[in-house]
Amino acid sequence: MDLNINFNDLDLENVGNWPPLVKGISILILCILTLGAGYYFDTQHQWQELERVRAKESVLKKDFETKQAKAANLDAYKQQMQEMKESFGTMLRQLPSKTEVPDLLVDITQTGLATGLEFELFQPRAEAPKEFYAELPISLRVTGGYHKFGEFVSGIAALPRIVTLHDISISGSDQSLVMNATAKTYRYLDEDEAK
Repeated sequence: MDLNINFNDLDLENVGNWPPLVKGISILILCILTLGAGYYFDTQHQWQELERVRAKESVLKKDFETKQAKAANLDAYKQQMQEMKESFGTMLRQLPSKTEVPDLLVDITQTGLATGLEFELFQPRAEAPKEFYAELPISLRVTGGYHKFGEFVSGIAALPRIVTLHDISISGSDQSLVMNATAKTYRYLDEDEAK
């Protein structure tokens, strides 16, 4: 095999007379160029589209799995929703209407007096409207013993209506303790008030 090829002697118009080695190298170069052009102009875009679709597929699989889990638990969710509606209705009924608030205030004072506490301050403050209810804070200052405070708090918790105690502070000596607190009671707003 003669490897001394003079490329200046090669005739581009008569490729068939080229030496076999040059023909093979030329065919190899043409094949590489054809494959490269095919990859650049066609396959490269297809690979990018494939990667994009694969990424979308994984997102869709996760979405499907989430929805499938929800669908599998749909009956349990419906039952839980029904229980929550019933519970919400029960709690809503525990909120007094506008006409029941004075009776509730009387219940709070009677609970304190029944436990032997003395009221130094019982001051209802302005209502604070929320989404579907209004919050009525009441400033309290009562004197008495530590155990009587506990009975009072237990009595408040046992009331049929929702009353919460906030900002509780107890001070004084062993003989006479003073409890400052804010009792909050709630009432539901009718449709006109909610607007």
